[in-house]
Amino acid sequence: MTRIAARLNRIKPSPSSMAGQRARELKAQGRDIVGLTAGEPDFDTPDNICEAAARAMKSSKTKYTDVGGTPELKEAIAGKFRRDNGLVYRPQEIIAGTGGKQVIFNAFMCTVEQGDEVIVPAPYWVSYPDIVLLADGRPVFVDCPPENGFKLRPQDLEAAITPRTKWLVLNAPNNPSGATYTMEELQALAQVLLRHPQVWVLTDDMYEHVLYDGRRFATIAQAEPALKDRTLTVNGVSKAYAMTGWRLGYGAGPADLIKAMVKLQSQSTSNPSSITQAATVEALMGPQDFIEERKRVFQERRDFMVDALNRLPGVECHRPDGAFYLYPSCRKLVGRVTPSGHRIQSDEDFVMYLLDAHNLALLQGSAYGMSPFFRISFAASREKLEEGLARLAAACTALAD
Repeated sequence: MTRIAARLNRIKPSPSSMAGQRARELKAQGRDIVGLTAGEPDFDTPDNICEAAARAMKSSKTKYTDVGGTPELKEAIAGKFRRDNGLVYRPQEIIAGTGGKQVIFNAFMCTVEQGDEVIVPAPYWVSYPDIVLLADGRPVFVDCPPENGFKLRPQDLEAAITPRTKWLVLNAPNNPSGATYTMEELQALAQVLLRHPQVWVLTDDMYEHVLYDGRRFATIAQAEPALKDRTLTVNGVSKAYAMTGWRLGYGAGPADLIKAMVKLQSQSTSNPSSITQAATVEALMGPQDFIEERKRVFQERRDFMVDALNRLPGVECHRPDGAFYLYPSCRKLVGRVTPSGHRIQSDEDFVMYLLDAHNLALLQGSAYGMSPFFRISFAASREKLEEGLARLAAACTALAD
């Protein structure tokens, strides 16, 4: 029998990835599953981006590239940061990887040593804690409840910092809550960080362009320039450009950190796909007008879903400021009994009941570090969302005291 390394026991498979896989398996078995777990836009990649990929293939741009990305891609990434965020980065301060997840993995593996602490505000994207654990670090969770807008407050950040703190992770718009930070809120957090020069910031801006109600995006290196030299700003093309399967994320930060990350990547995946890199140049530098139209569609879906969810018995749903997820509370449903006689004791019990009895696939809030909640993706057609709501309403109504 193969002996698996003990480090793998520290982590678990990604709950969101496994939920999507489970829904696909059940569909293949003939079950009529409505899956609202996918963290990806239901739109197609824009034609101009696909055409750029085709041109790259026809031009034989199918060879190895520099490990951290082609010069053309780094120029495009630097241009995006100047245009959208007012941030200036040199080519040696930029890395491209096979998705944002790899960039985050590289950063933690290069910097986190045994016992180092990484502050992770909860709720959080499912992969942050496990990557920290794999790097021999210790995730330190800070609850950010709905009464605080699911946001990290300066006083809570201050209380979480110790001499062993290496990183703070900031993700906004947040997956799963949709919470965002204003420039002023980021500046208040920055004042805490300026008092603790050993703490670096990893800011995951993957949902930058999915903001609602006229909100303006801000990132911490922009809000406090004095933090730029200890900030890794991570982004990618998956969400705004509907390129999840293309697998391209990027990060910008101090040159010595980026150099170490490139060194690590040279011994793992090497360069991201040359074709994807060419497509990403077009995504970042080509027409951007479609982003606003898609954002309008997402906002309409958000409003429809939030209003409908808050009419369901036992469900309470905060209105997110960005991203394409809802994170409703099922607190009032815990303790109730299903028609089969099973008592709901957690949000995990609740989502399993939805899947088993109503063929509706959602994700439990515990996977994101906060219970009792559940996550719904509204990156789906109106027809699919309406059917999912109908099944959720039937499930809630069927529960007994």
